[in-house]
Amino acid sequence: MRFLCIMSIIIFQSCGFDPSLIDPGNDPNFTVVAANQSGLKRFVKKVMVFDIPIYGVENVHSNKMLHAANIMAQYLDNNEDGVVDNPTVYEKMLDNNAFIVMWEKESDLNRINVPDEWIGQDLGNEETRPEWHNSLDGPFDASLEEVLHIITHAGYAYAYPEAFGENPGTDLAKALDVARGGQFFNVPHTYPTDAWFTYDDETCDYACMNTEYLYWLLTSKLGAQINRLEEIGHEWTLVSPSLVETFDTLGNALIIGPVYKMPTILPDGRYMQ
Repeated sequence: MRFLCIMSIIIFQSCGFDPSLIDPGNDPNFTVVAANQSGLKRFVKKVMVFDIPIYGVENVHSNKMLHAANIMAQYLDNNEDGVVDNPTVYEKMLDNNAFIVMWEKESDLNRINVPDEWIGQDLGNEETRPEWHNSLDGPFDASLEEVLHIITHAGYAYAYPEAFGENPGTDLAKALDVARGGQFFNVPHTYPTDAWFTYDDETCDYACMNTEYLYWLLTSKLGAQINRLEEIGHEWTLVSPSLVETFDTLGNALIIGPVYKMPTILPDGRYMQ
């Protein structure tokens, strides 16, 4: 994954982009509109989800942005009653000015130049695959990962720092340490044989490992990974809800706690439809 801690937005003058070129898409809940934000000059359009923006460069498809918007809405309002399920998490996301940027080419991210108050996450156009939800098979829809990252990193980690904080000693970190077979601040040369989370990206520090682990844990519990063992087994092996419940008892107990109101239904990109 590509994880950004990109932060703060101010209004800037338009760079010659014609807002009339934007295709708002066809969605009953969300509309793609022109964006005008300093530090994000390439990201010329946006869609708002509960006042949280998703920005896109000109060549990101509007249907991909709308799909990401629906995924975010379903994560935040999992029972789809039109109200955010966990106001505490939502308020922390707003406090942290959480946002997503969608790119066509990774080089689109190179010219992001914003101050340090906002927390952002990136998502690629081609890796956003609404069609995956038709069969839960084939090339995976990365919006399930990247959208969840911004919610947990900018929301849960701040709303419940003792439970979901990304530093050693939190409930999440304790579960992470068990899942990795030990507390590793650097990626080990070889993970213990009893580990089920074995991410080996050396650019992912301990906080990042917490974020990645929570993604695998929750989406496996929700059924997203059930057909993906061959693809992801080098990194994560508890691909079904039953495996999570059986082997990752600490993590499972954390995500089903009633206080935290974490999603119990996997988003499919069809919010309130």
